[in-house]
Amino acid sequence: MDLQNMDLKGGSLQISTEVIGKIARCAALEIEGVAEVSCGKQNRKVKDLLERATVQSPVTVEMRDGTAEITLEIVAAFGARIPAVAEKVQENVKSAVQNMTNVTVSRVDLVIAGLAPAAEPQA
Repeated sequence: MDLQNMDLKGGSLQISTEVIGKIARCAALEIEGVAEVSCGKQNRKVKDLLERATVQSPVTVEMRDGTAEITLEIVAAFGARIPAVAEKVQENVKSAVQNMTNVTVSRVDLVIAGLAPAAEPQA
């Protein structure tokens, strides 16, 4: 667990990269066209879930010289214009992390890890 340290009047503040990652995940999910933030595997068998527990998180945060570099793996909604969605996700993640933590975000990288199936029309 990496921590971002900040001096405050009368003390200090430490923000873990896990917290920054959760903020980034929530900000990405706010954007229309993002179905989920995950590695894209749709198969939910027990064996797959156990294997997934040891796999890297779909959100990674690296701190370099006091700035955050964030990578998110997202599943796009079917029919979404992926470049437009990606741009909105990048803007929203950067804004949310910087506003909530006062940590500068130098870059937000996205990996489109999957495509959610189209919603079936309801009868």
